[in-house]
Amino acid sequence: MAAAGTGGALTTFVEKLLASARRNRSLLCVGLDIEPSRLPPGVRDAPGGYLAFNRAIVEATADLVCAYKPNLAFYEALGVAGWELLARTLELIPRDVPVIADAKRGDVGHTMEAYARALFETLGCDAVTASPYLGLAALQPFSQRVDRGVFVLCRTSNPGAGEFQDLLLSPGAGEEPLPLYLVVARRVAAANANGNLGLVVGATFPEEIRRVRAVAPELPVLIPGVGAQSGDLERAVRYGVNDQGELAIINSSRGIIYASAGDDFATAARRAATALRAEINRYRQW
Repeated sequence: MAAAGTGGALTTFVEKLLASARRNRSLLCVGLDIEPSRLPPGVRDAPGGYLAFNRAIVEATADLVCAYKPNLAFYEALGVAGWELLARTLELIPRDVPVIADAKRGDVGHTMEAYARALFETLGCDAVTASPYLGLAALQPFSQRVDRGVFVLCRTSNPGAGEFQDLLLSPGAGEEPLPLYLVVARRVAAANANGNLGLVVGATFPEEIRRVRAVAPELPVLIPGVGAQSGDLERAVRYGVNDQGELAIINSSRGIIYASAGDDFATAARRAATALRAEINRYRQW
């Protein structure tokens, strides 16, 4: 089963991401996070309703996004049916739009190899989110696949992120202490031999986005936390893009796919995505 995949003549994740962003004039990523309680009743209660919902969202937004990001937790919560729903959802996404599996994986080598086969080969995702806590060597089963991307958790959007991520430590002998998230950013940038590593930095911490971009000027940065989490969109965009105004991926999930609880949910999603893309482009001066 190759649901999303890289396909075509493009050979790297970053190439596919940039091509999608330029074609659609968009840094917007839509999160495909199925929450049954939030679905319109007519969709939720219909046979095949979950898949019909995702199909309608993709069809309404595919020309407005640079990527899609399903959070695997929402599909795993549905059991076996959820995995089937995820696989069939990925088949609906145009092959020239990259898919980032929000899985936050991090484990020992043989387990990570199994995760890589599951996410990249079985499901066909283009990229994955991953934890650096076991060390960057543990991410090699992901990063050695040079046509796929790996977004390393750096400064996450949740309110308690600073408990560990802001801890100060010395990055090297004689160097001034830095918060852990900046050490992660520096080391990921230095380890990017295959050109397929990126970082996750929440829009709820815009100053941290600026500091991360300064030490990782050419890495793609996945920025969740706008919309429902009330992140600072303007500063997230201005600080998140590189010098060419690219390589920031601004994710919105609930604010788009649940823009309406009625039968007009797809129309409302398109309207919300169009407005958010326009606002992002205004800040990036596109």
